[in-house]
Amino acid sequence: MRDELKQIDEFVLDRVKSSHLPGLSLAAVKDGEVIHARGIGHSDLESGRPATAETLYGIGSITKSFTCLAVMQLAEQGELDVRDEVSKYLDFSIRPEGEPVLIEHLMTHTSGIPALAYAEALIRKSIGDIPEGVPIGDVQDMLTFMADAKDWVHARPGDRWFYLNEGYVLLGGIIEVVSGLSYQQYVTENILKPLGMNRSYFTREQVEADHDAARPYLVDGKGQRHPESYMYGAITADGGLISSVEDMARYIQMYLDGGRGNGRQILGEEWVREMMKPRVDTPGREFFQRSEDGSTLTAHFDDQNSPRKYGYGLGIVPDFFGQRLVEHGGSVLVATGQMSFLPEENLGVMMLANGSGYPLSNMTQYALAILTGNDPDALRFRHSEVFYEELTGIYESYKGNHRATVRRTGDLLQFETAGEHLTQKVPLIPSRVTPEGATFFAITGGARIPVEFATGDGEPTELIYERHKMRRVSALTE
Repeated sequence: MRDELKQIDEFVLDRVKSSHLPGLSLAAVKDGEVIHARGIGHSDLESGRPATAETLYGIGSITKSFTCLAVMQLAEQGELDVRDEVSKYLDFSIRPEGEPVLIEHLMTHTSGIPALAYAEALIRKSIGDIPEGVPIGDVQDMLTFMADAKDWVHARPGDRWFYLNEGYVLLGGIIEVVSGLSYQQYVTENILKPLGMNRSYFTREQVEADHDAARPYLVDGKGQRHPESYMYGAITADGGLISSVEDMARYIQMYLDGGRGNGRQILGEEWVREMMKPRVDTPGREFFQRSEDGSTLTAHFDDQNSPRKYGYGLGIVPDFFGQRLVEHGGSVLVATGQMSFLPEENLGVMMLANGSGYPLSNMTQYALAILTGNDPDALRFRHSEVFYEELTGIYESYKGNHRATVRRTGDLLQFETAGEHLTQKVPLIPSRVTPEGATFFAITGGARIPVEFATGDGEPTELIYERHKMRRVSALTE
């Protein structure tokens, strides 16, 4: 186990460094015990305070699972039914294609209403990216904001997944109406305290009084870290909780133990199973298809093979090395989080960071692969990541007459030539990857142009782009 944990730490440290994250904390739980917990980097760059397993971060949309857990508690008590119409509890009159929106439609993001981007506007306003946000103080403000959204619907309720932060604000309002408590009070009294999550908060006063709270940072495109703050109270039931990986390890263990945590039954086991039941496909589709012997990857562009489903406030990957993976991520831009666990293995990983950079979901899946004895390079995000590392760099043609850069931009490679007056930037779309090389294509002038890479045998990587043959002469240093 020691070697496996070392491998995980090295992978995470490398990604924290390469994406300029200020700090990150992680915890792994197995069979009811925390088997690994630590911090990497800094919780506060200005003071030099290191990140620890106790450091507090914003968990973003992982809060949605708490919201659904609260709804399920009230359903278990007979106070509501997830099949109730939203209009039974709130002044909500939107009926996509004439049909009512139910509570469970909000829980599964299947109301038929596309994202209205209130949270995106708030976050961008908070960092000075845009001049105006949306003044949402409570659920009544949200209902007013959504009043004209009846003209924005796009599908019948239950038919299609549209991630809707606004819907979770409404769920928070339903919890308040039914329980007679504020959303924050309900979650604190009925989930956080019973689980012993005594350092998980919603308010500025609580966070600033804590002994180990990370400072949130905006990591810009140049890797510069700018101190920012959270939007306390502006984002609540959809993403407002602040917690630590130590506390969140308790939360994960509650799911692994069938709703039981800290010696208490937080939610009945059958109700927990309902939360983790796949109910709708999410839009992402597998891009690479691996050959039976694993040696070749072929890109395909159909709408089949959705690898991820959504339940009640939880995402589900049905086939993670033959097992069910339950997860949810979160981001408020200046802090990110990822919760991932394997119920059948009684194993989970939690990561939190005070910035946005390399996807934490990739890191938690890498860790779970290691901890279950699987090859992390077989993960779908590693399909392209491993190979792209060999392809990025500076390329030159015969005698250096033509020079180009191949760099990674998101999940694609980009071919770039730059001079004093002429610049070209072309995305490369992958087609086929083998141990000997890869074929891509570019679209220029309305035409599909083949792009070929050849690797292996210790020779420099070669690139054929249109008329040019080029060789890799150096790695990128940026």
